[in-house]
Amino acid sequence: MCRLFGLHAGTDACTATFWLLDAPDSLSEQSRRNPDGTGLGVFEANGEPRVYKEPIAAWQDADFATEAHRKTGTTFIAHVRYATTGSLDIRNTHPFLQDGRIFAHNGVLEGLEILDERLREVGADDLVLGQTDSERVFALITASIRLAGGDVSAGITDAMTWLAANVPIYAVNVLLCTATDMWAMRYPATHQLCLLDRRDESAETPDPAFDLRTKRIHAQSDLLCTRPSVVMATEPMDDDPRWRLLHPGELLHVDSSLQINRTMILPDPPKHLLRREDLSVPVEDAQHALPNTRKL
Repeated sequence: MCRLFGLHAGTDACTATFWLLDAPDSLSEQSRRNPDGTGLGVFEANGEPRVYKEPIAAWQDADFATEAHRKTGTTFIAHVRYATTGSLDIRNTHPFLQDGRIFAHNGVLEGLEILDERLREVGADDLVLGQTDSERVFALITASIRLAGGDVSAGITDAMTWLAANVPIYAVNVLLCTATDMWAMRYPATHQLCLLDRRDESAETPDPAFDLRTKRIHAQSDLLCTRPSVVMATEPMDDDPRWRLLHPGELLHVDSSLQINRTMILPDPPKHLLRREDLSVPVEDAQHALPNTRKL
């Protein structure tokens, strides 16, 4: 399963340091499958999006993933890829950038020929530069946002509703951000997507350190020890009791002032729900490459 991390630091840019993998030699004996790519997207203080990413064709090519990346911005998305569709190259590595928005996804869906036809219908097939199901999902969301006059929540709702009704879905967990807002959705209940609400941080907060890590993603920021923030991640990244699971089918929106809005947009499972036994062996390995280190 790909690993997701999203951070909204509010209206004032903050500096954070990211490590997208531990040293590769420390992982080679620990996982059933090693990652296939890593990436980091950030909206800088001037509102410009920047995406930094590299595929990992072999462990000797993993320098980008194991180096420390110190970035300053308002919103951040990090992603560690386990490939299910698409070759190991830069076009298929997350995060993706479309219409000035940054996007990453974990999970898998099938029926790509059906989705491709839908993208042609809505005039968004030219947005897909690679081969992944993830970039196709993003293209459909982008097209739906355009049709909704720029309303991101409405666009995500329309796109996800269409996907739930028309293509086989194992999991479609998504993160999308602009310089001022972030959206997250978990669908269906197959994989975790978690929320950490740190909006009450202050100098008086017990143990306020912002130092979050799993075996795949590590994020650290001195500034955020005493400043409010909101974090989304595939799994809890420390022992903070404030971690909460998003409900399946729930769309979460964090605005520029860090207000959180939660809307249930898909209360029912997908019409064509894929189960683990429906997956091919390579896809099953990618979706369950490493067990979660913490449970809620």
